[in-house]
Amino acid sequence: QVQLVESGGGLVQAGGSLRLSCGASGSIVKIYDMGWFRQAPGKQRELVARITRVNITNYADSVKGRFTISRDNAKNTVYLQMNSLKPEDTAVYYCNADAFIPVAGRMEYWGKGTLVTVSS
Repeated sequence: QVQLVESGGGLVQAGGSLRLSCGASGSIVKIYDMGWFRQAPGKQRELVARITRVNITNYADSVKGRFTISRDNAKNTVYLQMNSLKPEDTAVYYCNADAFIPVAGRMEYWGKGTLVTVSS
């Protein structure tokens, strides 16, 4: 199994910044894509940003120019730098990883989420 643990969430004023981190642990052979999703109250979970193993990135239109995703393959960690935060960015942010482990093979894993609250 793979465990994903997020950190860095919290309360911030509009216009502020936060940096989320997500570390993966377990019997990992290789991690392919990693990403961040978010779910606001009463809404469906949506993709925020995704990054491949070779650092090709894609972003939701709503966060382009404000958020930056990055990763450290040696540490099995993905980051999300969030700048110019808006109240509509308020959500639980989930880490996601596409990983290969012995026996089970390639599967998708999720963290438990970290809450980001942006006050106006």
